[in-house]
Amino acid sequence: MTTSHVVHVSLAQHSISLDEALAQVDAPNCGAVVGFGGVVRNHDGGRDVTSLSYSAHPSAERIIAEIADAMAAKYEGVRIWVAHRVGPLAIGDPALVAAVASAHRGEAFAACSELVDTVKEKVPIWKEQFFTDGSVEWVGAGSADTSGGTGAS
Repeated sequence: MTTSHVVHVSLAQHSISLDEALAQVDAPNCGAVVGFGGVVRNHDGGRDVTSLSYSAHPSAERIIAEIADAMAAKYEGVRIWVAHRVGPLAIGDPALVAAVASAHRGEAFAACSELVDTVKEKVPIWKEQFFTDGSVEWVGAGSADTSGGTGAS
């Protein structure tokens, strides 16, 4: 029996907040609260970026939930919050936010790191980057089997 809890999972059309994520995972039995905010930066590959937009496969939110559930099963006593944005984003906007709370920092750091890495690796989300020179580039994110299962364990 696990004492872990997935507090929130979403594929968000609107802004997401690291502060909100941290507040929602915090609990009296948790001595560590760890967060990650992946924000849109103004450069990529030596080129200046003006903005970007994320698109997702219809299975993306389900896959994020499966990953969060897998992390909750793997790390005893954690509380998990995770969201990824879709749609247009400006420089500085949060694109991926995750927070994990646990009794001890080791579990919180490990679970948060693995959660973020797995979401970025497995969730079928694509980024369209717009550059200052007028060019546009699509970047694939996630390599999930969209027919079922994430391979996350």
